[in-house]
Amino acid sequence: MPRKRAKPFKAASLGNWLVIEGWMKPSLFDDIPNNDLLDGTQVQFMSTKLQKFLCSENGGGSILVANRTSAFGWETFRLWRINETFFNLRVFNKQFVGLEGEGNRVTAVSNTTGNPQTFQITSDNGDPNRVRLQAPNGQFLQAQSETLVTADYGGSGWEDSNPSIFKMIILADRTIRGEYQITNGYGPEKARRVLQAHWNSYITDEDFRFMSANGLNAGRVPVGWWIASDPTPKPFVHGSLKVLDNAFTWAEKYGMKVIVDLHAIQASQNGNVHSGTRDGYQEWGDSNIQDTVAVIDFIAAGICEKNPSLAAIELMNEPMVPGLNLETIKKYYQAGYHAVRKYTQSAYVILSSRLGPADAKELLSFASPLNRVVIDVHYYNLFSDSFKSMNPQQNVDYMYNQRSGDLSAVTTANGPLSFVGEWTGEWAFKGATKKDYQKFAKAQQKVYRRATFGWAYWAYKCAEHKWSLRWMIGNNYIKL
Repeated sequence: MPRKRAKPFKAASLGNWLVIEGWMKPSLFDDIPNNDLLDGTQVQFMSTKLQKFLCSENGGGSILVANRTSAFGWETFRLWRINETFFNLRVFNKQFVGLEGEGNRVTAVSNTTGNPQTFQITSDNGDPNRVRLQAPNGQFLQAQSETLVTADYGGSGWEDSNPSIFKMIILADRTIRGEYQITNGYGPEKARRVLQAHWNSYITDEDFRFMSANGLNAGRVPVGWWIASDPTPKPFVHGSLKVLDNAFTWAEKYGMKVIVDLHAIQASQNGNVHSGTRDGYQEWGDSNIQDTVAVIDFIAAGICEKNPSLAAIELMNEPMVPGLNLETIKKYYQAGYHAVRKYTQSAYVILSSRLGPADAKELLSFASPLNRVVIDVHYYNLFSDSFKSMNPQQNVDYMYNQRSGDLSAVTTANGPLSFVGEWTGEWAFKGATKKDYQKFAKAQQKVYRRATFGWAYWAYKCAEHKWSLRWMIGNNYIKL
C-alpha cells in the first residue's frame, strides 16, 4: 500500500544560529585574543638554525626530530588551546607532544593531555611567526641536531642560530572556526555574552515572517549535541535549548514547520567545522552511539508533544565515508528512530546519507520497513574538481541530466521519502552574471521539487551572498 506523502517542504536551513560556522559570519571571531591560534589550527615548525621541520617520527608514538626538508602530515601539529598562549600539540596519529618522565626528552606518545603535554608558545615582537615553545619544566624546546630535540634550553635571543627558535607556519586553509573554537577562544564569560547576543539577533520573529511571506513553509534548525546537557560541557555555552523554543513559537505564528537537525555530534561524525569538532578529526563511532541516542531522546522528549509545528527530527548531519561504516550508521539510525517513536508517531525521522564514495541508495532497504522516514541527500555543484571546469550552461545541464537521475534513484514509490536537505545557489564557476545565477537556481528548483519530502536551501542567512537565501530572494536571484 503506498505511503501517505508529506506535503513537500520548501525550507531554509538556519545555519550558524545554534551551531556556529565562522565562514558564515567571520566577525564573530574578531575579538578573540590571538585568534590565529584557535583549537584545531594546523601549524608547522621549522628550526631557523637547521632549516629543517620539526616532525613526530612515524606520525606519533615515538620521538620528535628536526630533519625534514619539507612538511606534510607528520610535520603538522594540531593545536588544543588552553588559553591564548598555552597549548597542547596533537600529532598525525592523534597522540600529544609532551615531556617523558622527569627528564627533558620530548616525545609524542601520550593519548591524553595534562601538564607534561602543555606548552607555551611565545613569539618575537618583531615577527609573530618566529616562536619559542616553553615546556612544562620551564625550559625551551630546542633542535640540538636533526635527530635530537629536547626541552632544556634556558637561553634567550631571537637570532637564527638560536636552536630554540622556530618559524611557525599556520596552514590557513585548514583552520577551523566553529562552536568549539569560539567558545574556548573567548572563555566562559565572554563567550556567553557573545553567543547570547548572536542568538538574539541572527534569527528573529521577522525572519520567520519573511520566510513565510516568500513561499517557504519550514525552517531546518541545526543544533549541537551539547543542547541536551545540563550543566553544559565546557567550553560550550548553555542556553541554545531555550532559543530553539523561539523557532517553534515563530513557526506556529506564521503557519510554518520546524525540522530539528542534530548537526554537531560528540566526537564529530565528519571532522568538518559544522560538527562542533575541536581539531578536525572524525572520531564518532560505535562507542558513541548510546550517548548520541540519548541526545535524540532528550530532544524528542522535550519538543514532540508540546510543539505541533514539529515536522521532523534529523538524526545526524553528513556522516562521512570512509570514517563511518554503514553498519555503525544503521545501528545508530535504528536506535535513534525508536527513540523518536517513543514520543511521536507523526513526526518524520530523517536519515542523512553518507558523504564521500558511498552508494546513494544504501539506506533504502534499511529504511523501507520504518514508518514516516526520510532519506536526506545533499547536492552541491562545488567541492570536487569536476565542477571547477564547468561553465554556467554546463552546470544547468548537469542539474537536468545528472542530478535529476540522482534524485530519482532515491525517490521510490513505496519506500522512504526523499529530501534534498542542502543545496545552494553558489557554484564553482567564477564570473557568472546575475542571469546565470537565476537560471541555475531555477534549474535546481525544477529538479528538487520532485523530492517527496521537499528541499532545504543552505542557508537562510550568510555573509557569502549566494549562500544566503534571504539575500538571493531580496535581490531577485531566486523566486519561489
